[in-house]
Amino acid sequence: MKLMSKWIAIAVAATGTLLSFITSASYASDSSASDEGGASTLSVIEFVDAQIRQGYEDNEIEPSPRATDEEWVRRVYLDVVGRIPTLSEVKKFLADESPRKRGVLVDELLESPDYVRHFTAIWTNNCVGRGIPQGNNKPFSRAGMTKFFREVFAKNRPWDEVVVDLVTSEGHWEENGAVNYTLAQTQLPDEAVQLTAKTTKLFLGMQVQCTQCHNHPFNNWQQAQFWEFNSFFRQVRNINHQRANPTTGRREQQYREVVLQDFNGPVHYEKRSGLMQAALPKYFDKTIEPDAFDRRKEFARLLLENENGQTPLISKAFVNRTWSQFFGYGFTRPIDDMGPHNPASHPAVLDRLASEFVDVDYDVKKLVRWITTSEAYHLTSQFGEKNSIDKPSAGEMPLFSHMYIKSMQAEQLFDSLIAATNAHQAGSGGWDGQEEQRRRWMQQFVVAFDNDENDEATTFNGTIPQALMMMNSPLIETAVSAERGSFLFETFTRPGTDKEKMNDLYLAALSRKPSPIEVNNATKLIRGYRGNTAAAYQDLFWALLNSNEFILNH
Repeated sequence: MKLMSKWIAIAVAATGTLLSFITSASYASDSSASDEGGASTLSVIEFVDAQIRQGYEDNEIEPSPRATDEEWVRRVYLDVVGRIPTLSEVKKFLADESPRKRGVLVDELLESPDYVRHFTAIWTNNCVGRGIPQGNNKPFSRAGMTKFFREVFAKNRPWDEVVVDLVTSEGHWEENGAVNYTLAQTQLPDEAVQLTAKTTKLFLGMQVQCTQCHNHPFNNWQQAQFWEFNSFFRQVRNINHQRANPTTGRREQQYREVVLQDFNGPVHYEKRSGLMQAALPKYFDKTIEPDAFDRRKEFARLLLENENGQTPLISKAFVNRTWSQFFGYGFTRPIDDMGPHNPASHPAVLDRLASEFVDVDYDVKKLVRWITTSEAYHLTSQFGEKNSIDKPSAGEMPLFSHMYIKSMQAEQLFDSLIAATNAHQAGSGGWDGQEEQRRRWMQQFVVAFDNDENDEATTFNGTIPQALMMMNSPLIETAVSAERGSFLFETFTRPGTDKEKMNDLYLAALSRKPSPIEVNNATKLIRGYRGNTAAAYQDLFWALLNSNEFILNH
Protein backbone atom coordinates (compact mmCIF):
# COMPACT_ATOMS: atom_id res chain seq x y z
CA MET A 1 0.00 0.00 0.00
CA LYS A 2 2.86 2.38 0.77
CA LEU A 3 4.40 1.73 -2.64
CA MET A 4 1.08 2.28 -4.40
CA SER A 5 0.56 5.61 -2.65
CA LYS A 6 4.02 6.66 -3.82
CA TRP A 7 3.14 5.72 -7.40
CA ILE A 8 0.04 7.90 -7.09
CA ALA A 9 2.40 10.67 -6.06
CA ILE A 10 4.33 10.01 -9.28
CA ALA A 11 1.07 10.47 -11.20
CA VAL A 12 0.45 13.77 -9.45
CA ALA A 13 4.02 14.83 -10.14
CA ALA A 14 3.44 14.22 -13.84
CA THR A 15 0.65 16.77 -13.72
CA GLY A 16 2.92 19.17 -11.87
CA THR A 17 5.50 18.83 -14.61
CA LEU A 18 2.84 19.68 -17.17
CA LEU A 19 1.78 22.81 -15.31
CA SER A 20 5.25 24.10 -14.46
CA PHE A 21 7.23 23.45 -17.63
CA ILE A 22 7.93 26.54 -19.76
CA THR A 23 9.62 26.10 -23.10
CA SER A 24 12.16 28.67 -24.24
CA ALA A 25 11.78 27.92 -27.96
CA SER A 26 11.14 30.84 -30.26
CA TYR A 27 7.62 31.87 -31.28
CA ALA A 28 7.17 31.39 -35.01
CA SER A 29 4.81 29.81 -37.47
CA ASP A 30 5.62 26.47 -39.06
CA SER A 31 7.63 26.90 -42.22
CA SER A 32 5.44 24.36 -44.01
CA ALA A 33 2.59 26.88 -44.22
CA SER A 34 3.62 28.01 -47.68
CA ASP A 35 3.55 24.43 -48.95
CA GLU A 36 -0.05 23.67 -48.00
CA GLY A 37 -2.10 24.89 -50.91
CA GLY A 38 0.04 27.63 -52.46
CA ALA A 39 -0.25 31.39 -52.20
CA SER A 40 -4.00 31.38 -51.62
CA THR A 41 -3.68 29.15 -48.53
CA LEU A 42 -0.77 31.19 -47.23
CA SER A 43 -2.81 34.39 -47.47
CA VAL A 44 -5.54 32.82 -45.34
CA ILE A 45 -3.06 31.77 -42.68
CA GLU A 46 -1.25 35.11 -42.73
CA PHE A 47 -4.57 36.91 -42.29
CA VAL A 48 -5.59 34.68 -39.37
CA ASP A 49 -2.21 35.10 -37.69
CA ALA A 50 -2.23 38.88 -38.17
CA GLN A 51 -5.72 39.26 -36.72
CA ILE A 52 -4.96 37.14 -33.67
CA ARG A 53 -1.69 39.03 -33.10
CA GLN A 54 -3.67 42.27 -33.27
CA GLY A 55 -5.77 40.90 -30.42
CA TYR A 56 -2.62 40.47 -28.35
CA GLU A 57 -1.65 44.08 -28.97
CA ASP A 58 -5.12 45.45 -28.28
CA ASN A 59 -5.21 43.64 -24.94
CA GLU A 60 -1.55 44.43 -24.12
CA ILE A 61 -0.48 40.82 -23.70
CA GLU A 62 2.27 38.65 -25.14
CA PRO A 63 1.68 35.12 -26.46
CA SER A 64 3.19 32.08 -24.83
CA PRO A 65 6.25 30.49 -26.46
CA ARG A 66 6.03 27.89 -29.18
CA ALA A 67 5.19 24.38 -28.00
CA THR A 68 7.91 21.78 -27.94
CA ASP A 69 7.70 18.94 -30.44
CA GLU A 70 6.73 16.59 -27.57
CA GLU A 71 3.79 18.75 -26.54
CA TRP A 72 2.65 19.51 -30.08
CA VAL A 73 2.78 15.97 -31.48
CA ARG A 74 0.51 14.67 -28.72
CA ARG A 75 -1.90 17.54 -29.27
CA VAL A 76 -2.18 17.15 -33.03
CA TYR A 77 -2.71 13.39 -32.82
CA LEU A 78 -5.54 13.86 -30.32
CA ASP A 79 -7.17 16.62 -32.37
CA VAL A 80 -6.86 15.10 -35.84
CA VAL A 81 -7.09 11.34 -35.26
CA GLY A 82 -8.57 11.18 -31.77
CA ARG A 83 -5.79 9.40 -29.91
CA ILE A 84 -2.28 9.97 -28.61
CA PRO A 85 0.61 8.80 -30.81
CA THR A 86 2.09 5.38 -30.24
CA LEU A 87 5.63 5.02 -28.91
CA SER A 88 7.03 4.38 -32.37
CA GLU A 89 5.14 7.37 -33.82
CA VAL A 90 6.49 9.69 -31.12
CA LYS A 91 10.04 8.52 -31.62
CA LYS A 92 9.80 8.88 -35.39
CA PHE A 93 8.52 12.45 -35.15
CA LEU A 94 11.05 13.55 -32.53
CA ALA A 95 13.91 12.08 -34.54
CA ASP A 96 12.86 13.96 -37.69
CA GLU A 97 14.97 17.12 -38.05
CA SER A 98 13.09 18.58 -41.01
CA PRO A 99 11.72 22.12 -40.39
CA ARG A 100 8.61 21.08 -42.34
CA LYS A 101 7.80 18.02 -40.26
CA ARG A 102 4.75 19.47 -38.52
CA GLY A 103 2.95 20.25 -41.74
CA VAL A 104 3.97 16.91 -43.22
CA LEU A 105 2.58 15.09 -40.19
CA VAL A 106 -0.78 16.85 -40.46
CA ASP A 107 -1.03 15.74 -44.09
CA GLU A 108 -0.21 12.16 -43.10
CA LEU A 109 -2.79 12.14 -40.31
CA LEU A 110 -5.50 13.51 -42.59
CA GLU A 111 -4.95 10.56 -44.92
CA SER A 112 -5.07 7.95 -42.14
CA PRO A 113 -8.05 5.71 -41.31
CA ASP A 114 -7.97 7.07 -37.76
CA TYR A 115 -8.88 10.55 -39.04
CA VAL A 116 -11.97 9.08 -40.66
CA ARG A 117 -12.82 7.16 -37.51
CA HIS A 118 -12.35 10.18 -35.24
CA PHE A 119 -14.39 12.64 -37.27
CA THR A 120 -17.03 9.97 -37.88
CA ALA A 121 -17.41 9.53 -34.11
CA ILE A 122 -17.60 13.30 -33.54
CA TRP A 123 -20.36 13.89 -36.07
CA THR A 124 -22.28 10.73 -35.28
CA ASN A 125 -22.38 11.92 -31.66
CA ASN A 126 -23.38 15.41 -32.77
CA CYS A 127 -26.30 14.08 -34.78
CA VAL A 128 -27.65 11.18 -32.71
CA GLY A 129 -25.80 11.24 -29.38
CA ARG A 130 -23.60 8.53 -27.89
CA GLY A 131 -26.26 6.09 -26.78
CA ILE A 132 -26.57 2.75 -28.56
CA PRO A 133 -30.27 1.99 -29.20
CA GLN A 134 -31.37 -1.32 -27.74
CA GLY A 135 -34.46 -3.53 -27.80
CA ASN A 136 -37.21 -4.16 -30.32
CA ASN A 137 -38.26 -0.54 -30.73
CA LYS A 138 -35.02 1.25 -31.58
CA PRO A 139 -35.64 4.88 -32.57
CA PHE A 140 -32.74 4.96 -35.05
CA SER A 141 -29.79 2.96 -36.35
CA ARG A 142 -26.48 4.16 -34.98
CA ALA A 143 -24.72 1.80 -37.37
CA GLY A 144 -26.48 3.47 -40.30
CA MET A 145 -25.49 6.94 -39.09
CA THR A 146 -21.90 5.82 -38.59
CA LYS A 147 -21.73 4.29 -42.05
CA PHE A 148 -22.95 7.56 -43.57
CA PHE A 149 -20.30 9.68 -41.87
CA ARG A 150 -17.56 7.12 -42.49
CA GLU A 151 -18.16 7.54 -46.21
CA VAL A 152 -18.35 11.34 -45.84
CA PHE A 153 -14.91 11.67 -44.28
CA ALA A 154 -13.27 8.85 -46.22
CA LYS A 155 -14.20 10.58 -49.48
CA ASN A 156 -13.77 14.09 -48.04
CA ARG A 157 -17.19 15.03 -49.34
CA PRO A 158 -17.97 18.78 -49.44
CA TRP A 159 -19.66 19.80 -46.20
CA ASP A 160 -22.51 21.64 -47.94
CA GLU A 161 -23.49 18.40 -49.69
CA VAL A 162 -23.39 16.56 -46.37
CA VAL A 163 -25.73 19.07 -44.71
CA VAL A 164 -28.15 18.87 -47.63
CA ASP A 165 -28.20 15.07 -47.38
CA LEU A 166 -28.90 15.20 -43.65
CA VAL A 167 -31.61 17.84 -43.88
CA THR A 168 -33.47 16.34 -46.88
CA SER A 169 -32.94 12.60 -46.30
CA GLU A 170 -35.68 10.03 -46.65
CA GLY A 171 -35.89 6.26 -46.93
CA HIS A 172 -34.69 3.13 -45.08
CA TRP A 173 -32.46 3.67 -42.04
CA GLU A 174 -29.77 1.30 -43.30
CA GLU A 175 -30.01 1.97 -47.03
CA ASN A 176 -29.73 5.73 -46.50
CA GLY A 177 -27.85 6.27 -43.25
CA ALA A 178 -28.47 10.04 -43.33
CA VAL A 179 -32.13 9.50 -42.34
CA ASN A 180 -31.02 8.51 -38.85
CA TYR A 181 -30.38 12.18 -38.09
CA THR A 182 -34.07 12.88 -38.69
CA LEU A 183 -35.20 9.67 -36.96
CA ALA A 184 -33.23 10.60 -33.82
CA GLN A 185 -34.99 13.98 -33.64
CA THR A 186 -38.51 12.68 -34.35
CA GLN A 187 -38.86 9.96 -31.73
CA LEU A 188 -41.98 11.64 -30.34
CA PRO A 189 -44.88 13.26 -32.22
CA ASP A 190 -43.73 16.77 -31.29
CA GLU A 191 -44.57 18.36 -34.64
CA ALA A 192 -40.88 18.46 -35.66
CA VAL A 193 -40.02 20.81 -32.78
CA GLN A 194 -36.86 18.91 -31.76
CA LEU A 195 -35.81 18.52 -35.40
CA THR A 196 -36.17 22.27 -35.94
CA ALA A 197 -34.18 23.16 -32.83
CA LYS A 198 -31.40 20.64 -33.55
CA THR A 199 -31.02 21.65 -37.19
CA THR A 200 -30.70 25.36 -36.47
CA LYS A 201 -28.22 24.78 -33.63
CA LEU A 202 -26.03 22.25 -35.42
CA PHE A 203 -25.94 23.65 -38.94
CA LEU A 204 -26.78 27.35 -38.55
CA GLY A 205 -25.19 28.03 -35.15
CA MET A 206 -28.46 29.53 -33.89
CA GLN A 207 -30.45 28.76 -30.77
CA VAL A 208 -33.99 29.58 -31.80
CA GLN A 209 -35.62 26.91 -29.64
CA CYS A 210 -36.26 29.39 -26.82
CA THR A 211 -38.44 31.44 -29.18
CA GLN A 212 -40.85 28.53 -29.52
CA CYS A 213 -43.04 30.05 -26.80
CA HIS A 214 -42.01 33.72 -26.67
CA ASN A 215 -39.85 36.35 -28.31
CA HIS A 216 -36.15 36.20 -27.44
CA PRO A 217 -35.34 38.61 -24.57
CA PHE A 218 -31.81 39.46 -25.79
CA ASN A 219 -31.98 39.65 -29.58
CA ASN A 220 -34.32 40.30 -32.48
CA TRP A 221 -35.42 36.68 -32.92
CA GLN A 222 -39.17 36.50 -32.68
CA GLN A 223 -41.48 33.64 -31.78
CA ALA A 224 -42.68 33.60 -35.37
CA GLN A 225 -39.19 32.76 -36.64
CA PHE A 226 -39.09 29.41 -34.83
CA TRP A 227 -42.38 28.36 -36.38
CA GLU A 228 -41.37 29.68 -39.80
CA PHE A 229 -38.34 27.37 -39.66
CA ASN A 230 -40.52 24.61 -38.24
CA SER A 231 -42.82 24.87 -41.28
CA PHE A 232 -40.04 23.46 -43.44
CA PHE A 233 -40.02 20.17 -41.49
CA ARG A 234 -43.70 19.49 -40.92
CA GLN A 235 -43.92 17.12 -43.88
CA VAL A 236 -41.56 14.63 -42.22
CA ARG A 237 -42.97 11.37 -40.95
CA ASN A 238 -41.16 8.68 -38.94
CA ILE A 239 -42.57 5.24 -39.80
CA ASN A 240 -41.91 2.16 -37.69
CA HIS A 241 -42.25 -0.97 -39.84
CA GLN A 242 -43.06 -4.10 -37.88
CA ARG A 243 -43.48 -7.79 -38.58
CA ALA A 244 -44.72 -10.79 -36.64
CA ASN A 245 -42.11 -12.86 -34.87
CA PRO A 246 -42.76 -16.46 -36.06
CA THR A 247 -41.60 -17.86 -32.71
CA THR A 248 -43.43 -15.62 -30.24
CA GLY A 249 -46.23 -14.37 -32.47
CA ARG A 250 -45.58 -10.84 -31.27
CA ARG A 251 -45.12 -7.91 -33.58
CA GLU A 252 -41.55 -6.57 -33.51
CA GLN A 253 -39.78 -3.70 -35.17
CA GLN A 254 -38.21 -4.54 -38.52
CA TYR A 255 -36.89 -1.13 -39.54
CA ARG A 256 -37.71 2.56 -39.58
CA GLU A 257 -37.84 4.98 -42.44
CA VAL A 258 -38.46 8.66 -43.14
CA VAL A 259 -41.19 9.56 -45.62
CA LEU A 260 -42.98 12.74 -46.60
CA GLN A 261 -46.59 13.30 -45.73
CA ASP A 262 -49.06 15.79 -47.12
CA PHE A 263 -48.90 19.10 -45.30
CA ASN A 264 -50.18 22.26 -46.92
CA GLY A 265 -50.64 25.76 -45.69
CA PRO A 266 -49.18 27.46 -42.62
CA VAL A 267 -48.24 26.22 -39.17
CA HIS A 268 -50.40 27.55 -36.34
CA TYR A 269 -48.99 28.45 -32.95
CA GLU A 270 -50.24 30.20 -29.84
CA LYS A 271 -48.77 33.40 -28.43
CA ARG A 272 -48.54 33.96 -24.68
CA SER A 273 -51.57 36.17 -24.93
CA GLY A 274 -53.56 33.21 -26.22
CA LEU A 275 -53.84 34.65 -29.72
CA MET A 276 -53.36 32.07 -32.47
CA GLN A 277 -50.92 32.95 -35.25
CA ALA A 278 -50.03 31.41 -38.62
CA ALA A 279 -46.47 30.91 -39.90
CA LEU A 280 -45.52 30.10 -43.48
CA PRO A 281 -42.18 28.43 -44.36
CA LYS A 282 -39.75 31.35 -44.30
CA TYR A 283 -35.95 31.47 -44.17
CA PHE A 284 -35.16 34.85 -42.61
CA ASP A 285 -36.65 37.27 -45.15
CA LYS A 286 -37.42 34.67 -47.85
CA THR A 287 -40.81 33.00 -47.92
CA ILE A 288 -41.44 29.95 -50.11
CA GLU A 289 -44.69 28.70 -51.53
CA PRO A 290 -46.48 26.76 -48.79
CA ASP A 291 -47.55 24.02 -51.21
CA ALA A 292 -43.98 23.20 -52.27
CA PHE A 293 -43.79 19.40 -52.51
CA ASP A 294 -40.70 18.98 -50.35
CA ARG A 295 -40.18 22.06 -48.23
CA ARG A 296 -36.93 20.69 -46.83
CA LYS A 297 -35.31 20.85 -50.27
CA GLU A 298 -36.24 24.51 -50.47
CA PHE A 299 -34.77 24.99 -47.00
CA ALA A 300 -31.55 23.28 -48.12
CA ARG A 301 -31.37 25.47 -51.23
CA LEU A 302 -31.69 28.59 -49.10
CA LEU A 303 -28.99 27.31 -46.73
CA LEU A 304 -26.48 27.43 -49.57
CA GLU A 305 -27.36 30.80 -51.05
CA ASN A 306 -24.57 33.35 -50.99
CA GLU A 307 -26.32 36.59 -51.86
CA ASN A 308 -25.00 40.13 -51.44
CA GLY A 309 -21.60 38.83 -50.41
CA GLN A 310 -22.97 37.17 -47.27
CA THR A 311 -21.28 33.90 -46.36
CA PRO A 312 -23.84 31.10 -45.73
CA LEU A 313 -24.43 30.41 -42.07
CA ILE A 314 -23.69 26.71 -42.52
CA SER A 315 -20.08 27.67 -43.32
CA LYS A 316 -19.72 29.97 -40.30
CA ALA A 317 -21.31 27.40 -38.01
CA PHE A 318 -18.99 24.62 -39.16
CA VAL A 319 -15.86 26.80 -38.97
CA ASN A 320 -16.75 27.98 -35.47
CA ARG A 321 -17.44 24.44 -34.28
CA THR A 322 -14.26 23.03 -35.83
CA TRP A 323 -12.08 25.83 -34.41
CA SER A 324 -13.55 25.02 -30.98
CA GLN A 325 -12.74 21.35 -31.50
CA PHE A 326 -9.05 22.19 -31.94
CA PHE A 327 -8.68 25.03 -29.41
CA GLY A 328 -11.22 24.17 -26.75
CA TYR A 329 -13.12 27.41 -27.41
CA GLY A 330 -14.74 28.81 -30.52
CA PHE A 331 -15.13 32.43 -31.54
CA THR A 332 -18.49 32.54 -29.71
CA ARG A 333 -19.66 31.04 -26.45
CA PRO A 334 -21.56 28.86 -26.83
CA ILE A 335 -20.51 27.85 -30.32
CA ASP A 336 -24.09 27.26 -31.45
CA ASP A 337 -25.42 30.68 -30.43
CA MET A 338 -24.06 33.08 -33.03
CA GLY A 339 -25.65 36.42 -33.76
CA PRO A 340 -25.53 40.17 -33.02
CA HIS A 341 -26.42 39.50 -29.38
CA ASN A 342 -23.31 37.31 -28.98
CA PRO A 343 -20.39 38.91 -30.88
CA ALA A 344 -17.44 36.77 -31.95
CA SER A 345 -14.07 37.23 -30.27
CA HIS A 346 -12.38 37.55 -33.68
CA PRO A 347 -15.15 38.33 -36.19
CA ALA A 348 -12.75 39.02 -39.07
CA VAL A 349 -11.08 35.63 -38.61
CA LEU A 350 -14.42 33.82 -38.48
CA ASP A 351 -15.68 35.65 -41.57
CA ARG A 352 -12.49 35.07 -43.56
CA LEU A 353 -12.24 31.37 -42.73
CA ALA A 354 -15.93 30.86 -43.49
CA SER A 355 -15.63 32.70 -46.81
CA GLU A 356 -12.52 30.74 -47.83
CA PHE A 357 -14.21 27.50 -46.77
CA VAL A 358 -16.97 28.22 -49.28
CA ASP A 359 -14.45 29.14 -51.97
CA VAL A 360 -12.66 25.76 -51.62
CA ASP A 361 -15.99 23.95 -51.98
CA TYR A 362 -16.40 23.21 -48.28
CA ASP A 363 -13.24 21.08 -48.14
CA VAL A 364 -12.99 19.92 -44.51
CA LYS A 365 -9.37 18.79 -44.78
CA LYS A 366 -8.28 22.22 -46.03
CA LEU A 367 -9.99 23.86 -43.08
CA VAL A 368 -8.17 21.52 -40.71
CA ARG A 369 -4.85 22.37 -42.40
CA TRP A 370 -5.51 26.11 -42.00
CA ILE A 371 -6.30 25.71 -38.30
CA THR A 372 -3.35 23.46 -37.52
CA THR A 373 -0.96 25.73 -39.45
CA SER A 374 -1.97 28.89 -37.57
CA GLU A 375 0.59 30.32 -35.15
CA ALA A 376 -1.86 30.06 -32.27
CA TYR A 377 -2.18 26.29 -32.70
CA HIS A 378 1.58 25.88 -32.25
CA LEU A 379 1.77 27.72 -28.92
CA THR A 380 2.43 25.96 -25.65
CA SER A 381 -0.39 25.55 -23.16
CA GLN A 382 1.72 27.25 -20.50
CA PHE A 383 1.08 30.88 -19.70
CA GLY A 384 2.52 33.49 -17.36
CA GLU A 385 2.06 37.03 -16.15
CA LYS A 386 2.22 38.49 -19.66
CA ASN A 387 -0.92 36.67 -20.79
CA SER A 388 -2.56 35.57 -17.55
CA ILE A 389 -5.75 37.47 -18.42
CA ASP A 390 -6.40 35.08 -21.32
CA LYS A 391 -8.72 32.81 -19.35
CA PRO A 392 -11.89 31.95 -21.23
CA SER A 393 -12.68 29.42 -18.50
CA ALA A 394 -13.28 32.45 -16.26
CA GLY A 395 -15.73 33.94 -18.72
CA GLU A 396 -13.28 36.12 -20.65
CA MET A 397 -13.20 36.32 -24.43
CA PRO A 398 -10.58 33.86 -25.77
CA LEU A 399 -7.48 35.59 -27.16
CA PHE A 400 -5.71 32.37 -28.20
CA SER A 401 -2.40 33.55 -26.74
CA HIS A 402 -1.75 30.00 -25.51
CA MET A 403 -3.29 26.61 -26.11
CA TYR A 404 -6.19 25.95 -23.75
CA ILE A 405 -6.09 22.67 -21.87
CA LYS A 406 -8.91 20.29 -22.78
CA SER A 407 -9.99 17.06 -21.12
CA MET A 408 -10.14 14.11 -23.45
CA GLN A 409 -13.45 13.07 -24.91
CA ALA A 410 -14.45 9.58 -23.87
CA GLU A 411 -13.60 8.08 -27.27
CA GLN A 412 -10.20 9.77 -27.20
CA LEU A 413 -9.47 8.30 -23.80
CA PHE A 414 -10.34 4.77 -24.85
CA ASP A 415 -8.36 4.92 -28.08
CA SER A 416 -5.41 6.57 -26.32
CA LEU A 417 -5.26 3.76 -23.76
CA ILE A 418 -5.16 1.31 -26.66
CA ALA A 419 -2.44 3.32 -28.44
CA ALA A 420 -0.31 3.74 -25.31
CA THR A 421 -0.20 0.02 -24.63
CA ASN A 422 -0.33 -1.49 -28.14
CA ALA A 423 -3.38 -3.39 -26.87
CA HIS A 424 -4.76 -3.51 -30.41
CA GLN A 425 -1.87 -5.81 -31.29
CA ALA A 426 -2.49 -8.19 -28.39
CA GLY A 427 -6.02 -9.17 -29.42
CA SER A 428 -7.42 -10.50 -32.66
CA GLY A 429 -8.75 -8.35 -35.45
CA GLY A 430 -6.55 -5.29 -35.02
CA TRP A 431 -8.20 -1.93 -34.40
CA ASP A 432 -11.53 -3.17 -35.78
CA GLY A 433 -11.41 -6.08 -33.36
CA GLN A 434 -11.54 -3.60 -30.48
CA GLU A 435 -14.78 -1.97 -31.66
CA GLU A 436 -17.13 -4.11 -29.60
CA GLN A 437 -15.03 -3.59 -26.46
CA ARG A 438 -14.95 0.14 -27.22
CA ARG A 439 -18.73 0.25 -27.48
CA ARG A 440 -19.24 -1.61 -24.21
CA TRP A 441 -16.83 0.71 -22.41
CA MET A 442 -18.43 3.81 -23.99
CA GLN A 443 -21.92 2.66 -23.05
CA GLN A 444 -20.84 2.27 -19.44
CA PHE A 445 -19.49 5.79 -19.56
CA VAL A 446 -22.68 7.26 -21.03
CA VAL A 447 -24.91 5.47 -18.53
CA ALA A 448 -22.79 6.72 -15.64
CA PHE A 449 -22.54 10.35 -16.68
CA ASP A 450 -25.32 11.25 -19.11
CA ASN A 451 -27.47 14.34 -18.65
CA ASP A 452 -30.55 16.05 -20.07
CA GLU A 453 -31.33 16.98 -23.66
CA ASN A 454 -29.18 14.24 -25.21
CA ASP A 455 -26.00 16.06 -24.14
CA GLU A 456 -23.86 13.39 -22.53
CA ALA A 457 -20.96 14.03 -20.21
CA THR A 458 -18.11 13.39 -22.61
CA THR A 459 -14.89 14.17 -20.78
CA PHE A 460 -12.92 12.82 -17.88
CA ASN A 461 -12.58 15.73 -15.48
CA GLY A 462 -11.46 14.13 -12.25
CA THR A 463 -14.66 13.17 -10.45
CA ILE A 464 -14.42 10.29 -7.98
CA PRO A 465 -16.60 7.89 -10.05
CA GLN A 466 -14.54 8.65 -13.14
CA ALA A 467 -11.28 8.10 -11.25
CA LEU A 468 -12.53 4.77 -9.93
CA MET A 469 -13.61 3.73 -13.42
CA MET A 470 -10.14 4.47 -14.71
CA MET A 471 -8.21 2.84 -11.86
CA ASN A 472 -10.23 -0.36 -11.69
CA SER A 473 -11.50 -0.92 -15.22
CA PRO A 474 -10.66 -4.13 -17.11
CA LEU A 475 -9.20 -1.94 -19.83
CA ILE A 476 -6.57 -0.56 -17.43
CA GLU A 477 -5.85 -4.07 -16.17
CA THR A 478 -5.24 -5.17 -19.76
CA ALA A 479 -3.17 -2.07 -20.45
CA VAL A 480 -0.72 -2.74 -17.59
CA SER A 481 -0.54 -6.49 -18.13
CA ALA A 482 2.99 -7.87 -17.89
CA GLU A 483 2.20 -11.14 -19.63
CA ARG A 484 4.51 -12.36 -22.38
CA GLY A 485 3.86 -10.45 -25.59
CA SER A 486 2.40 -7.41 -23.87
CA PHE A 487 3.80 -3.90 -24.27
CA LEU A 488 5.09 -3.85 -20.71
CA PHE A 489 6.74 -7.26 -21.02
CA GLU A 490 8.54 -6.17 -24.18
CA THR A 491 9.61 -2.95 -22.46
CA PHE A 492 11.15 -4.27 -19.26
CA THR A 493 12.72 -7.38 -20.84
CA ARG A 494 14.50 -5.64 -23.70
CA PRO A 495 18.19 -4.72 -23.28
CA GLY A 496 18.86 -1.25 -21.88
CA THR A 497 19.08 0.75 -18.70
CA ASP A 498 16.20 1.52 -16.36
CA LYS A 499 16.32 5.12 -17.54
CA GLU A 500 15.87 4.08 -21.18
CA LYS A 501 12.92 1.89 -20.23
CA MET A 502 11.39 4.72 -18.21
CA ASN A 503 11.79 6.98 -21.23
CA ASP A 504 9.75 4.52 -23.29
CA LEU A 505 6.97 4.35 -20.68
CA TYR A 506 6.75 8.14 -20.42
CA LEU A 507 6.85 8.57 -24.20
CA ALA A 508 4.15 5.93 -24.65
CA ALA A 509 1.81 7.43 -22.03
CA LEU A 510 2.61 11.16 -22.09
CA SER A 511 4.54 11.61 -25.38
CA ARG A 512 7.48 13.09 -23.48
CA LYS A 513 10.54 11.91 -21.61
CA PRO A 514 10.60 12.09 -17.82
CA SER A 515 12.33 14.98 -16.11
CA PRO A 516 15.51 14.28 -14.08
CA ILE A 517 13.49 14.57 -10.87
CA GLU A 518 10.92 12.06 -12.13
CA VAL A 519 13.68 9.64 -13.13
CA ASN A 520 15.29 9.94 -9.72
CA ASN A 521 12.03 9.39 -7.81
CA ALA A 522 10.93 6.46 -9.98
CA THR A 523 14.36 4.81 -9.70
CA LYS A 524 14.17 4.91 -5.90
CA LEU A 525 10.71 3.36 -5.92
CA ILE A 526 11.70 0.61 -8.36
CA ARG A 527 14.56 -0.39 -6.04
CA GLY A 528 11.98 -0.92 -3.30
CA TYR A 529 10.49 -3.82 -5.25
CA ARG A 530 13.65 -5.88 -4.51
CA GLY A 531 14.04 -7.39 -7.97
CA ASN A 532 10.37 -7.75 -8.88
CA THR A 533 10.86 -5.72 -12.05
CA ALA A 534 7.54 -6.63 -13.63
CA ALA A 535 5.51 -5.36 -10.67
CA ALA A 536 7.60 -2.18 -10.48
CA TYR A 537 7.04 -1.28 -14.11
CA GLN A 538 3.39 -2.24 -13.90
CA ASP A 539 2.82 0.19 -11.06
CA LEU A 540 4.81 2.95 -12.77
CA PHE A 541 2.79 2.58 -15.97
CA TRP A 542 -0.46 2.40 -14.00
CA ALA A 543 0.44 5.68 -12.30
CA LEU A 544 1.17 7.40 -15.61
CA LEU A 545 -2.06 6.21 -17.23
CA ASN A 546 -4.04 7.43 -14.23
CA SER A 547 -2.34 10.83 -14.06
CA ASN A 548 -4.17 14.02 -14.92
CA GLU A 549 -1.57 14.68 -17.57
CA PHE A 550 -2.64 11.56 -19.44
CA ILE A 551 -6.30 12.56 -19.68
CA LEU A 552 -5.51 16.17 -20.64
CA ASN A 553 -5.10 17.42 -24.19
CA HIS A 554 -2.74 20.36 -24.02
